[in-house]
Amino acid sequence: MQSKSSRWPWLLAVPLMAGAAWWLFSGPPDPQGTLPAPISRTASAVAAAVSPQPTPVDSEPRHPVPAASDDAADAAIPALAQSDAAAWQALLALVQDDDALSIVLRKHLIERVVVMIDNLTQPSISRRASVLQPVPGELQVSGEGDHQVLDQANAARYAPYVAAFTGVDAQAMARSYVRFYPLFQQAYADLGAPDRYFNDRVVDVIDHLLRTPEPTQPIAVQRDDRGRYRFVDPSLESLSVGQKALLRLGPTQATAVKTQLQRIRTALLQGR
Repeated sequence: MQSKSSRWPWLLAVPLMAGAAWWLFSGPPDPQGTLPAPISRTASAVAAAVSPQPTPVDSEPRHPVPAASDDAADAAIPALAQSDAAAWQALLALVQDDDALSIVLRKHLIERVVVMIDNLTQPSISRRASVLQPVPGELQVSGEGDHQVLDQANAARYAPYVAAFTGVDAQAMARSYVRFYPLFQQAYADLGAPDRYFNDRVVDVIDHLLRTPEPTQPIAVQRDDRGRYRFVDPSLESLSVGQKALLRLGPTQATAVKTQLQRIRTALLQGR
């Protein structure tokens, strides 16, 4: 975890997606929102670094995406390379909160979302694939020396983003997701998974986040040799980047996010 330049776990509400994203990365983002290499090569490099073991490929999708409704089908979607404007407008329609969206990078939006979703179950994620800019402020802790815990004051820092995410209509998000699904699937293939089904991965990531532990006591932290906060409990420190992000929210906000994730999961599987 980081105390400065920490990134918000708010990819959860990036358009058409039900999984989440988070702020546990290192270093500042590219201020122009550009990628240092074409997204397909960047995504492949990230995947190779954090996912050395291939995931078994199912012969058939476990969670097939239904065909788009007639209304959705009438709204033509652009090619992936020209999709940023359309994806951004879809996100604005879902969230309707410009302030909450101020941390989202617009360039290569769908590709970045796919890369981050795919890696939320991993210990870390490359900042090159980030879809989020830093959230102002620092991680708040209580106590001194070797007896520090996450402070409840962090909730105020995260509150606008949690409210924006939990306020999104899950069924509307699912409808947009179905409309744009061909682009998500194409981006996933470019990531190096041409034989895998992205919606299966989305559902798996949501289920992974829903399994995040729920500590009953304040979470103890300590700084590592690089000055970054780490969880003292090895079982918590070994969690994925997505699960750690949920823990940083605190119990009340984490419960609200999990409830919304469950709604999104249900809407996705119903195809509404």
